[in-house]
Amino acid sequence: MNQLDNRVIVVTGAGRGIGREHALLAAAEGARVVVNDTGAGPDGKGSDPSLATRVADEITAAGGVAVANDADVTTIDGAKSLLDTALGSFGEVHGLVNNAGILRDRMFVNMSEDEWDDVITGQLRATFAPCRVFGAHWRDRSKAGDDVKASIVNVSSTSGLLGAVGQSNYGAAKAGIASLTVILAQELQRYGIRVNAITPVARTRMTEDVPGIKEMVAVPADPDAFDVYHPGNVSPVVAYLLTEQCPASGSVFYAKGGEIRQFLGWQYGKILDKGARWTVDELVQEMSGLV
Repeated sequence: MNQLDNRVIVVTGAGRGIGREHALLAAAEGARVVVNDTGAGPDGKGSDPSLATRVADEITAAGGVAVANDADVTTIDGAKSLLDTALGSFGEVHGLVNNAGILRDRMFVNMSEDEWDDVITGQLRATFAPCRVFGAHWRDRSKAGDDVKASIVNVSSTSGLLGAVGQSNYGAAKAGIASLTVILAQELQRYGIRVNAITPVARTRMTEDVPGIKEMVAVPADPDAFDVYHPGNVSPVVAYLLTEQCPASGSVFYAKGGEIRQFLGWQYGKILDKGARWTVDELVQEMSGLV
């Protein structure tokens, strides 16, 4: 239980649910942990700074090392505050888990501008800002001659990669996070920074209140049965991606219960090539082979 020994790991949205499980396991694996959470509700409203403190205290009581931070990571200033907490407390940082996010489901034709913008901010920007700040920190260290071995783990969703009715804002943000992950992996590898993403399937505040989903992810009636949707089942995958020796970068992994899958991104399929400009009449005849 020391795969993250001597590493400093920052987890956003770690006050409850999956994020809390990530923080607890990272600490159990020997990491010094920065627990970040504003304490907002699933819709991004409200705040309760005590949530992050409680998780940090829980880790400390179990013999681990952790500090709390309640910065809003949708902003660059908030992300800088988070980095400052890590460096001020431990002098270094090696891993970042961008778990913070919000949800506001609505059928697209009924969706307000605020419902769109708030979810894009609460998901995509909450990943952008920490990646930008921590990525620049590690780049500067690398350019200064340090042997950087850093890891970023982002959180995408099947809602974005496979689609989900009523979640166009959330899905668009989560698809954006997957794309951001792939691009950052390409840009940052030269500085010793790996970037991956997970798409977790688990019981959270965001799933427990969704009709149909709520019943599916419920705790098993049999106390001896494997709890497939327990949020802690996802955390070992995250911890693995945070280890110094992990070779993966630019990958997206699906995690549910004991199941792990590799997500494959957009790729070319069938091809039509006339070697010259098509006419619409020709495409009416030929496109059926692609559609």
